[in-house]
Amino acid sequence: MIIVVTGASGFVGSAVCRAARAAGHQVLALGRRRTVPADLIAGAPYLSWDLADPEARPALPAPFTHPDAVIHCAGLATDWARPEAFHRGNVLATRGALAAFPETARFVHLSTASVYDPRRPTVMAREDEADAVRHTDAYGRSKALAEASVRQARPDAVILRPHAVYGPGDTTLLPRVLQAVRRTPCGPRLFAIGDGRQRLSLTSVANLVDACLLAAGGRACGTFNITDREPVVLDDVLRQVMAAHGLPPTPVYLPLAVALPAARTAELLARTTLPPPPAGGTSITRRPRLTVYAVRHLAHERTLDLTAARTHLAYQPQPTDLEPALRRN
Repeated sequence: MIIVVTGASGFVGSAVCRAARAAGHQVLALGRRRTVPADLIAGAPYLSWDLADPEARPALPAPFTHPDAVIHCAGLATDWARPEAFHRGNVLATRGALAAFPETARFVHLSTASVYDPRRPTVMAREDEADAVRHTDAYGRSKALAEASVRQARPDAVILRPHAVYGPGDTTLLPRVLQAVRRTPCGPRLFAIGDGRQRLSLTSVANLVDACLLAAGGRACGTFNITDREPVVLDDVLRQVMAAHGLPPTPVYLPLAVALPAARTAELLARTTLPPPPAGGTSITRRPRLTVYAVRHLAHERTLDLTAARTHLAYQPQPTDLEPALRRN
Protein backbone atom coordinates (compact mmCIF):
# COMPACT_ATOMS: atom_id res chain seq x y z
CA MET A 1 0.00 0.00 0.00
CA ILE A 2 0.90 3.66 -0.39
CA ILE A 3 0.38 5.21 3.05
CA VAL A 4 0.63 8.76 4.38
CA VAL A 5 1.19 9.04 8.15
CA THR A 6 0.54 12.36 9.88
CA GLY A 7 2.10 13.16 13.24
CA ALA A 8 5.07 11.05 12.17
CA SER A 9 7.48 12.94 14.40
CA GLY A 10 5.52 11.89 17.49
CA PHE A 11 5.35 8.79 19.65
CA VAL A 12 2.55 6.88 17.88
CA GLY A 13 3.01 8.28 14.37
CA SER A 14 6.68 7.33 14.23
CA ALA A 15 5.85 3.82 15.44
CA VAL A 16 3.26 3.49 12.67
CA CYS A 17 5.85 4.60 10.11
CA ARG A 18 8.38 2.03 11.27
CA ALA A 19 5.84 -0.81 11.28
CA ALA A 20 4.41 0.14 7.88
CA ARG A 21 7.89 0.26 6.35
CA ALA A 22 8.74 -3.09 7.93
CA ALA A 23 5.59 -4.54 6.34
CA GLY A 24 6.76 -3.40 2.90
CA HIS A 25 4.45 -0.42 2.41
CA GLN A 26 5.49 2.84 0.76
CA VAL A 27 5.24 5.54 3.44
CA LEU A 28 5.28 9.33 3.43
CA ALA A 29 5.81 10.79 6.88
CA LEU A 30 4.30 14.17 7.77
CA GLY A 31 4.99 16.19 10.91
CA ARG A 32 5.28 19.69 12.31
CA ARG A 33 8.98 19.42 13.14
CA ARG A 34 11.35 20.76 10.51
CA THR A 35 13.37 17.54 10.48
CA VAL A 36 13.35 14.16 12.20
CA PRO A 37 16.03 11.48 12.55
CA ALA A 38 15.82 9.01 9.67
CA ASP A 39 15.78 6.01 12.00
CA LEU A 40 12.74 7.39 13.86
CA ILE A 41 10.62 6.85 10.74
CA ALA A 42 12.64 3.96 9.26
CA GLY A 43 14.02 6.11 6.45
CA ALA A 44 10.64 7.12 5.04
CA PRO A 45 10.55 10.40 3.08
CA TYR A 46 9.54 13.23 5.42
CA LEU A 47 7.71 16.52 4.89
CA SER A 48 7.28 19.28 7.47
CA TRP A 49 3.63 20.31 7.29
CA ASP A 50 1.39 22.21 9.71
CA LEU A 51 -1.96 20.66 8.83
CA ALA A 52 -3.83 23.36 10.77
CA ASP A 53 -2.56 26.01 8.33
CA PRO A 54 -4.44 25.79 5.01
CA GLU A 55 -1.76 27.89 3.30
CA ALA A 56 1.14 25.67 4.38
CA ARG A 57 0.61 22.67 2.11
CA PRO A 58 3.85 21.54 0.44
CA ALA A 59 4.08 19.76 -2.89
CA LEU A 60 3.60 16.03 -2.42
CA PRO A 61 6.03 13.67 -4.12
CA ALA A 62 4.71 10.95 -6.40
CA PRO A 63 3.14 8.51 -5.68
CA PHE A 64 1.72 10.11 -2.52
CA THR A 65 -0.66 12.58 -4.19
CA HIS A 66 -3.31 9.83 -4.17
CA PRO A 67 -2.36 7.39 -1.39
CA ASP A 68 -4.22 4.20 -0.61
CA ALA A 69 -4.55 5.25 3.02
CA VAL A 70 -3.96 8.16 5.36
CA ILE A 71 -3.31 7.29 9.01
CA HIS A 72 -3.92 10.52 10.90
CA CYS A 73 -1.91 10.39 14.14
CA ALA A 74 -1.24 14.13 14.47
CA GLY A 75 -2.72 15.86 17.48
CA LEU A 76 -2.08 17.61 20.78
CA ALA A 77 -2.27 15.00 23.55
CA THR A 78 -1.88 16.51 27.01
CA ASP A 79 -4.04 17.46 29.98
CA TRP A 80 -2.77 21.03 30.15
CA ALA A 81 -2.89 23.52 27.28
CA ARG A 82 -4.98 26.48 26.26
CA PRO A 83 -8.36 25.62 24.65
CA GLU A 84 -7.29 27.32 21.41
CA ALA A 85 -4.17 25.12 21.30
CA PHE A 86 -6.32 21.99 21.62
CA HIS A 87 -8.67 23.28 18.92
CA ARG A 88 -5.82 24.00 16.54
CA GLY A 89 -3.88 20.81 17.20
CA ASN A 90 -6.83 18.43 17.18
CA VAL A 91 -9.77 19.97 15.32
CA LEU A 92 -8.14 22.21 12.71
CA ALA A 93 -5.32 19.76 12.01
CA THR A 94 -7.85 16.97 11.45
CA ARG A 95 -9.89 19.13 9.10
CA GLY A 96 -6.67 20.01 7.30
CA ALA A 97 -5.82 16.35 6.79
CA LEU A 98 -9.32 15.61 5.51
CA ALA A 99 -9.14 18.52 3.07
CA ALA A 100 -5.68 17.56 1.85
CA PHE A 101 -6.64 13.98 1.00
CA PRO A 102 -10.34 14.06 0.02
CA GLU A 103 -10.12 11.10 -2.36
CA THR A 104 -8.01 8.77 -0.27
CA ALA A 105 -9.28 5.19 -0.36
CA ARG A 106 -8.95 4.80 3.44
CA PHE A 107 -8.84 7.44 6.16
CA VAL A 108 -7.85 6.22 9.62
CA HIS A 109 -8.22 8.73 12.43
CA LEU A 110 -6.49 8.25 15.78
CA SER A 111 -8.81 9.52 18.52
CA THR A 112 -8.85 8.75 22.24
CA ALA A 113 -10.93 7.17 24.98
CA SER A 114 -11.02 10.65 26.54
CA VAL A 115 -14.18 11.25 24.51
CA TYR A 116 -16.02 9.14 27.10
CA ASP A 117 -17.50 10.93 30.10
CA PRO A 118 -14.66 11.56 32.60
CA ARG A 119 -17.09 12.28 35.45
CA ARG A 120 -18.29 8.71 35.84
CA PRO A 121 -16.74 5.23 35.58
CA THR A 122 -16.23 3.78 32.12
CA VAL A 123 -16.94 0.08 32.61
CA MET A 124 -16.26 -2.03 29.50
CA ALA A 125 -17.71 0.85 27.52
CA ARG A 126 -18.99 0.32 24.01
CA GLU A 127 -18.34 2.89 21.32
CA ASP A 128 -21.84 4.41 21.36
CA GLU A 129 -21.46 5.41 25.02
CA ALA A 130 -19.51 8.50 23.95
CA ASP A 131 -22.52 9.89 22.07
CA ALA A 132 -23.86 13.18 23.42
CA VAL A 133 -21.21 13.50 26.16
CA ARG A 134 -20.88 17.09 27.38
CA HIS A 135 -17.16 17.53 27.90
CA THR A 136 -15.93 19.69 30.73
CA ASP A 137 -12.28 19.58 29.63
CA ALA A 138 -10.84 21.16 26.49
CA TYR A 139 -8.89 18.08 25.42
CA GLY A 140 -11.86 15.70 25.39
CA ARG A 141 -14.01 18.33 23.71
CA SER A 142 -11.46 18.93 20.95
CA LYS A 143 -11.09 15.21 20.24
CA ALA A 144 -14.86 14.75 20.11
CA LEU A 145 -15.11 17.65 17.64
CA ALA A 146 -12.34 16.11 15.56
CA GLU A 147 -14.26 12.83 15.44
CA ALA A 148 -17.37 14.70 14.31
CA SER A 149 -15.38 16.36 11.51
CA VAL A 150 -14.17 12.97 10.32
CA ARG A 151 -17.65 11.46 10.32
CA GLN A 152 -19.07 14.40 8.40
CA ALA A 153 -16.37 14.49 5.72
CA ARG A 154 -15.68 10.75 5.49
CA PRO A 155 -18.52 8.47 6.62
CA ASP A 156 -16.37 5.58 5.41
CA ALA A 157 -13.48 6.44 7.75
CA VAL A 158 -12.16 4.38 10.64
CA ILE A 159 -11.86 6.07 14.04
CA LEU A 160 -9.70 4.36 16.66
CA ARG A 161 -10.01 5.08 20.39
CA PRO A 162 -7.02 3.87 22.42
CA HIS A 163 -6.63 4.49 26.14
CA ALA A 164 -3.36 5.26 27.99
CA VAL A 165 -0.87 4.40 25.26
CA TYR A 166 2.53 3.22 26.51
CA GLY A 167 5.71 1.74 25.13
CA PRO A 168 9.15 2.70 23.80
CA GLY A 169 9.24 6.44 23.13
CA ASP A 170 6.33 7.29 25.45
CA THR A 171 6.56 10.96 26.45
CA THR A 172 3.31 11.23 28.41
CA LEU A 173 2.06 8.30 30.49
CA LEU A 174 5.18 7.06 32.28
CA PRO A 175 6.71 10.55 32.75
CA ARG A 176 3.49 11.80 34.37
CA VAL A 177 3.43 8.83 36.76
CA LEU A 178 7.01 9.51 37.82
CA GLN A 179 6.25 13.20 38.32
CA ALA A 180 3.72 12.17 40.95
CA VAL A 181 6.53 10.79 43.14
CA ARG A 182 7.20 13.12 46.07
CA ARG A 183 9.97 13.20 48.65
CA THR A 184 8.58 12.84 52.18
CA PRO A 185 10.17 12.34 55.64
CA CYS A 186 9.42 8.64 55.14
CA GLY A 187 11.16 8.56 51.77
CA PRO A 188 9.82 8.76 48.18
CA ARG A 189 6.11 8.18 47.86
CA LEU A 190 3.89 7.91 44.81
CA PHE A 191 0.63 9.79 45.29
CA ALA A 192 -2.38 8.48 43.35
CA ILE A 193 -6.15 8.87 43.28
CA GLY A 194 -8.91 6.56 44.49
CA ASP A 195 -8.25 3.30 46.32
CA GLY A 196 -5.94 1.60 43.83
CA ARG A 197 -8.42 -1.14 42.89
CA GLN A 198 -9.66 0.68 39.80
CA ARG A 199 -9.36 -1.41 36.66
CA LEU A 200 -7.79 0.28 33.65
CA SER A 201 -7.54 -0.61 29.98
CA LEU A 202 -4.06 0.26 28.75
CA THR A 203 -2.87 0.20 25.14
CA SER A 204 0.62 -0.82 24.13
CA VAL A 205 1.89 1.14 21.16
CA ALA A 206 2.55 -2.18 19.40
CA ASN A 207 -1.12 -3.17 19.62
CA LEU A 208 -2.23 0.30 18.53
CA VAL A 209 0.07 0.18 15.51
CA ASP A 210 -1.37 -3.22 14.55
CA ALA A 211 -4.87 -1.73 14.73
CA CYS A 212 -3.84 1.22 12.54
CA LEU A 213 -2.48 -1.05 9.82
CA LEU A 214 -5.47 -3.40 10.01
CA ALA A 215 -7.79 -0.42 9.58
CA ALA A 216 -5.74 0.96 6.69
CA GLY A 217 -5.79 -2.32 4.83
CA GLY A 218 -9.35 -3.43 5.61
CA ARG A 219 -12.83 -2.56 4.46
CA ALA A 220 -14.62 -1.88 7.73
CA CYS A 221 -15.67 1.62 8.71
CA GLY A 222 -16.84 3.11 11.97
CA THR A 223 -15.46 3.71 15.47
CA PHE A 224 -13.50 1.15 17.45
CA ASN A 225 -12.02 0.91 20.94
CA ILE A 226 -8.39 -0.26 20.91
CA THR A 227 -6.69 -1.55 24.08
CA ASP A 228 -4.58 -4.44 25.31
CA ARG A 229 -6.18 -7.84 25.73
CA GLU A 230 -7.08 -7.52 29.42
CA PRO A 231 -7.49 -4.60 31.85
CA VAL A 232 -5.01 -4.12 34.67
CA VAL A 233 -5.44 -2.99 38.27
CA LEU A 234 -4.06 0.49 39.00
CA ASP A 235 -2.23 -0.49 42.18
CA ASP A 236 -0.48 -3.39 40.45
CA VAL A 237 0.81 -1.12 37.69
CA LEU A 238 1.97 1.62 40.05
CA ARG A 239 3.88 -0.86 42.20
CA GLN A 240 5.60 -2.19 39.09
CA VAL A 241 6.56 1.36 38.11
CA MET A 242 8.05 2.02 41.53
CA ALA A 243 9.95 -1.27 41.58
CA ALA A 244 11.33 -0.70 38.05
CA HIS A 245 12.79 2.62 39.20
CA GLY A 246 14.17 1.43 42.52
CA LEU A 247 11.58 3.29 44.59
CA PRO A 248 9.59 2.00 47.58
CA PRO A 249 6.46 0.31 46.15
CA THR A 250 4.04 2.06 48.50
CA PRO A 251 1.52 4.23 46.63
CA VAL A 252 -0.41 6.71 48.78
CA TYR A 253 -4.02 7.08 47.66
CA LEU A 254 -6.03 10.29 47.96
CA PRO A 255 -9.83 10.06 47.84
CA LEU A 256 -11.59 11.89 45.03
CA ALA A 257 -13.25 14.23 47.53
CA VAL A 258 -9.78 15.48 48.51
CA ALA A 259 -7.97 15.27 45.18
CA LEU A 260 -10.54 17.10 43.04
CA PRO A 261 -10.57 20.35 45.07
CA ALA A 262 -6.78 20.18 45.27
CA ALA A 263 -6.57 19.87 41.49
CA ARG A 264 -8.91 22.81 40.98
CA THR A 265 -6.74 24.91 43.31
CA ALA A 266 -3.55 23.83 41.54
CA GLU A 267 -5.02 24.79 38.17
CA LEU A 268 -6.15 28.16 39.48
CA LEU A 269 -2.69 28.88 40.88
CA ALA A 270 -1.04 27.82 37.63
CA ARG A 271 -3.25 30.15 35.62
CA THR A 272 -2.73 33.12 37.91
CA THR A 273 0.95 32.78 38.87
CA LEU A 274 2.57 31.34 35.75
CA PRO A 275 2.76 32.69 32.19
CA PRO A 276 0.17 31.07 29.90
CA PRO A 277 1.31 28.17 27.74
CA PRO A 278 2.23 29.15 24.17
CA ALA A 279 -0.57 28.99 21.59
CA GLY A 280 1.02 26.12 19.70
CA GLY A 281 1.51 23.80 22.65
CA THR A 282 2.47 23.63 26.29
CA SER A 283 5.63 23.40 28.36
CA ILE A 284 5.77 20.78 31.11
CA THR A 285 7.17 23.39 33.52
CA ARG A 286 3.98 25.42 33.20
CA ARG A 287 1.66 22.53 34.01
CA PRO A 288 0.24 22.21 37.54
CA ARG A 289 1.31 19.10 39.40
CA LEU A 290 -2.32 17.96 39.59
CA THR A 291 -5.07 18.57 37.05
CA VAL A 292 -8.82 17.95 37.13
CA TYR A 293 -8.50 15.87 33.97
CA ALA A 294 -5.92 13.54 35.55
CA VAL A 295 -7.89 13.19 38.79
CA ARG A 296 -11.12 12.27 37.05
CA HIS A 297 -9.45 9.77 34.75
CA LEU A 298 -7.63 8.00 37.56
CA ALA A 299 -10.36 8.01 40.19
CA HIS A 300 -12.71 5.62 38.37
CA GLU A 301 -12.60 2.42 36.37
CA ARG A 302 -11.59 3.05 32.74
CA THR A 303 -12.16 -0.12 30.73
CA LEU A 304 -13.27 -0.52 27.14
CA ASP A 305 -15.11 -3.24 25.25
CA LEU A 306 -13.20 -4.63 22.25
CA THR A 307 -15.99 -6.62 20.61
CA ALA A 308 -16.42 -4.27 17.64
CA ALA A 309 -12.69 -4.13 16.85
CA ARG A 310 -12.33 -7.88 17.13
CA THR A 311 -15.37 -8.50 14.94
CA HIS A 312 -14.93 -5.91 12.20
CA LEU A 313 -11.19 -5.16 12.14
CA ALA A 314 -10.02 -8.68 13.01
CA TYR A 315 -8.09 -7.03 15.83
CA GLN A 316 -6.36 -9.54 18.07
CA PRO A 317 -4.30 -7.72 20.71
CA GLN A 318 -1.09 -9.51 21.53
CA PRO A 319 -0.09 -10.28 25.11
CA THR A 320 2.04 -7.48 26.49
CA ASP A 321 4.84 -7.27 29.02
CA LEU A 322 4.56 -4.05 31.01
CA GLU A 323 7.98 -4.38 32.63
CA PRO A 324 10.16 -3.03 29.77
CA ALA A 325 7.77 -0.12 29.23
CA LEU A 326 7.93 0.94 32.85
CA ARG A 327 11.52 2.09 32.58
CA ARG A 328 12.60 5.40 31.08
CA ASN A 329 13.32 5.21 27.37
